[in-house]
Amino acid sequence: MPEDEIEDSPPRRSRALLQAWVREFIDQGHLVASDVRVAEQEDSDGRDTGLVVVGLVHAEGSIILEAAGYDEPLWQATITRTEHDETMPPHVLASLAAELVVAGNLCDFLQWKSLEWDRDSGYHDTH
Repeated sequence: MPEDEIEDSPPRRSRALLQAWVREFIDQGHLVASDVRVAEQEDSDGRDTGLVVVGLVHAEGSIILEAAGYDEPLWQATITRTEHDETMPPHVLASLAAELVVAGNLCDFLQWKSLEWDRDSGYHDTH
């Protein structure tokens, strides 16, 4: 991307930036039992965009956390499907529920960090 286009482009949340935000979330004392990682992801133009993946411990599948769209400060979560129904005792269900709460809190945290990042960049379109 030419330098003049970079200057006029909206802010991007790189993999390194998302890793720092996830570390900050964990360092704040959130109890995270899940395997949280920032996967490599590129947009259609080959730019680093990052993708947060929460691997579930108490069920098959994972939760994918990402911005709702390009230059979008709002975040969304996608729960991956499993091939079969899962039966579990109450204590495992409660543990899974705790994983979902933490994933929701992390998604909310990433959204607020994105809003702050966009505001500090002075670039997010507020129309």
